[in-house]
Amino acid sequence: MISFDPKDLAIPKLHQYLLGAIGPRPIAFASTINEEGVPNLAPFSFFNVFSANPPILIFSPARSGRTNTTKDTYENVKKVPEVVINIVNYELVHQMSLASSPYASGTNEFIKSGLHELPSLKVKPPRVAESPVQFECKVNQVIELGAEGGAGNLIICEVIQFHIDEKVLDINQMIDQKKIDLVARMGGNWYCRADEKSMFEIEKPITSCGIGFDQIPKDILNSEILSGNDLGQLGGIEALPDETEVNEFKLLELSDLFITLEDDALILEKALHQKAKTLLKENKLKEAWMTLLSFNNN
Repeated sequence: MISFDPKDLAIPKLHQYLLGAIGPRPIAFASTINEEGVPNLAPFSFFNVFSANPPILIFSPARSGRTNTTKDTYENVKKVPEVVINIVNYELVHQMSLASSPYASGTNEFIKSGLHELPSLKVKPPRVAESPVQFECKVNQVIELGAEGGAGNLIICEVIQFHIDEKVLDINQMIDQKKIDLVARMGGNWYCRADEKSMFEIEKPITSCGIGFDQIPKDILNSEILSGNDLGQLGGIEALPDETEVNEFKLLELSDLFITLEDDALILEKALHQKAKTLLKENKLKEAWMTLLSFNNN
C-alpha cells in the first residue's frame, strides 16, 4: 500500500485521488438565479443530505483548480440566497452533463441543455421539469473553505418545499429505489447507475444486534473459503440456530453431502463452507449458519 501526505501532492493529482476513491457521489443539479433574473443550472457531486429536522442539504461549488475562479452558482447564491436542487436520474444524465460545460457567465444552461424550466412555489430559481425530485431551498449559510484553487465552498441549504414525480413512488407513496433510476459520479469521466442489477439490500441493525465476529466459532472464523465480508454477514445474526434446528436441516438438506464425503472430513468441511457462502449470497443467513454448524454436530 502506498501512502501520501496531501501537502506533497499537486492539487490536480490529489483531486483525482479523492474523486477516484470517494464515490459513488450523488449529484446536486443546482438551479440558481442572478440579480438580473437569468437562471443558471450546474451539477455538483460534492453533495449530500445532512439533517432531516431541519431538512438540510449541502453541496460545494469548488474553486477551479486550474484558474482559481468561482462558479456562477456560488456567485448567485451569495446575492440571491435561494437554490433548487434537482435530483439526477438516468433519463437526463446526458443533458445534465451538457449543462456542466464551461459556458460564459450569464448563459442560461436550461436552454443549452434542452431541459425545461418549471416555476418554483417558494423560491425564485426555476426547477428542472424533467427531474424526478426537486428540492426548493433557502441558503442558510455559505462556508468558504479556502481561497486557493480547488477549495470548496459549502452551500448549506434548508429545504422549504419539495416535489416528487408520482412515477417513482411505490404503493406506500414512498420513493421506489428501483423506479427512480438514480445516477452518481465516480472518478474521471465515470458515472454509475443505481438500477435493479446493481442494487442489493442489507437489513439495517437498528433494533436488532448481531452476535459479532467474537462470537463466531474459530473453525468458521479461520475458514479458507469464507471472506471477511461473509463473516461480517454471519456476525449479523441475532442468535445462533439451536441444535435441533441444525440436526433437522442436516437431515433434510445436507444428507447427500455428508453421505458422499463422510470419509474425508477436510473436504466435507470445505464443501459445507462453500455451500454456506452460496447461501449467504442468496441472503439465507440462518440456512448458512445451520450448514456451518452441521459439521460441528457431525
